Amino acid sequence: MSGTVRLTMAQARRRLRDLRSRQRGRRGRGAVSIPIQRLGNVAGVGEALYRYRTELPTYRAHNEQAMAHAAIAYAKAHMRRRLMACTTSIGPGATNLVTAAALAHVNRLPVLFLPGDIFASRAPDPVLQQVEDFHDAAVSANDCLRPVSRCFDRIMRPEQLLTALPHAIAVLTDPAQCGPATLALPQDVQTMAYDYPETFFAPKTIVFEAARPDERELARAAAILRGAKRPLLIAGGGVLYGLGTHALAAFADAHDVPVAETQAGKGTLPWDHPLQQGAIGVTGSPAANALAREADVVLAVGTRLSDFTTGSHSLFAQATLVHLNVNAFDARKWHGVALVSDVRQGLVALSSALEGWRSDAAWKVKSTSGADRWRAEIARITGKRDVKLPYEGEVIGAVQRSSPESTTRDVVVCAAGTLPADLHKLWRTSVPGGYHMEYGYSCMGYEIAGGLGVKMAMPDHEVIVIVGDGSYLMLNSEIATSVMLDQKLVIVVLDNHGYGCINRLQQACGGAPFNNLFVDAVQGGGGVPRIDFAAHAASLGALSENVKTIPELEAALRRARAADRTCVVCIETDPTRITEEGGCWWEVAVPEVSDRESVRKARAAYEHDKRQQKA
Repeated sequence: MSGTVRLTMAQARRRLRDLRSRQRGRRGRGAVSIPIQRLGNVAGVGEALYRYRTELPTYRAHNEQAMAHAAIAYAKAHMRRRLMACTTSIGPGATNLVTAAALAHVNRLPVLFLPGDIFASRAPDPVLQQVEDFHDAAVSANDCLRPVSRCFDRIMRPEQLLTALPHAIAVLTDPAQCGPATLALPQDVQTMAYDYPETFFAPKTIVFEAARPDERELARAAAILRGAKRPLLIAGGGVLYGLGTHALAAFADAHDVPVAETQAGKGTLPWDHPLQQGAIGVTGSPAANALAREADVVLAVGTRLSDFTTGSHSLFAQATLVHLNVNAFDARKWHGVALVSDVRQGLVALSSALEGWRSDAAWKVKSTSGADRWRAEIARITGKRDVKLPYEGEVIGAVQRSSPESTTRDVVVCAAGTLPADLHKLWRTSVPGGYHMEYGYSCMGYEIAGGLGVKMAMPDHEVIVIVGDGSYLMLNSEIATSVMLDQKLVIVVLDNHGYGCINRLQQACGGAPFNNLFVDAVQGGGGVPRIDFAAHAASLGALSENVKTIPELEAALRRARAADRTCVVCIETDPTRITEEGGCWWEVAVPEVSDRESVRKARAAYEHDKRQQKA
């Protein structure tokens, strides 16, 4: 008969240290670490973290949103097989998690949030940082996390942890439900003791299930594909998270099916594979989008089919859609024929059901020749070195040329602005995880914090953060954290003096340049700020330098790669140039009424393009 152990509720969370994982017969420890900002939870959570600091390491960050981004990136880099937890104070610390929680929710990524909460007893109310609701005394700031959490619970008694924590872990490790879990911890309940059963702390093995496809759904999907002459496979992030890259390559090779990749799915197939078409959609390559417009069947694998992938439901509207996804919600989008299954199991079963079937020979020739032309075009775009004022494409080329191992050892990290489009098209990677883009939520400020999380997950890889000046200014504090933790990053800052991406979009919709670039913004007597990003990074403990040309950038990057701590290299870039090749329509609503001719023309073009949209 098992006994009990008396612990506070905060101490009882030591159960996190005893998690193990198993995937398809393989065993290994599931690492759960806790980055912490200590404010408002020192007495309860703080003492518990100190007690178990060896087994359950605690990392100090500088911003709650940033530490959550790092935790999310850590899980993404581990293909959702490992995760971190974040604990905060009851007020701004908790609400600073909301943006990161939404990011994790959209991207289907696991992170455990443990924010402090107001006293369950209400004896000292209102306490410091408490948000008071005039009509509901049970509401706290943590309720902001409800709509952006896959599961939410408030622990009002210490024994509730016995059911709440296992439920949260189940959600975090479920391939279909995966996302952020929040357990709000009232300050007084953190310190309450309870006689927990020893069995609660017994080592637990988490099995990552691989759901097999339903035979009827499989037969229907196979029948549709057998009738296809011009199929296209769109690979999403689920291929990576489902450890399905080998199965995908085998499927493509066996059936001569060209492959295009979403932002989350980039890296599922090596960049130089003959059937690799590159990026799909609004930020897509000419090769992939040309095939998408002609395909008779699209097999969407592990993607949630965002508007950037579908061209706002216009890019492959003529095709029959078969959607293989572990999540039934995603598998049934856009009137698709659903095949609900683990990606690897689904691709293997589908390939078996299609034995002997291949796409038309002419389609294979078209796809391989188009892919070859696009790879040659990438080399031309990124190969320019003698330019007066470079743009993103030329910077990307310099980053990759700075190391002969860039396609196998580098992990590029980015999130928002113009860079995601150019990186999606132009970055070359040969390994799953070599491209780390947060573009489900397109969250400015993710880049540097995310890079830290990736480096913690992949210490043997060179982590290259490429970030615009706007995102750098928004959230750069984890440069100091990376230096403190000896987690070296190479950060390339592109300074185009404002929000170049939004400025161009504004004008594409008929608008005038307004309030995006510094020069078009309201200014005081001092005029446009002159920001020295290298000097700022140096003040945070990083090595840093400013460069002006592409050859100077290449040389600086070689020095950065050889350095022993985080390096920041800043280069001025052109806010007007973009990679013109590729892309497709994206629905951005334009005003129906305007006294400006440019807006009226943009509205007419919008109405014309919208007619291509599939209902």
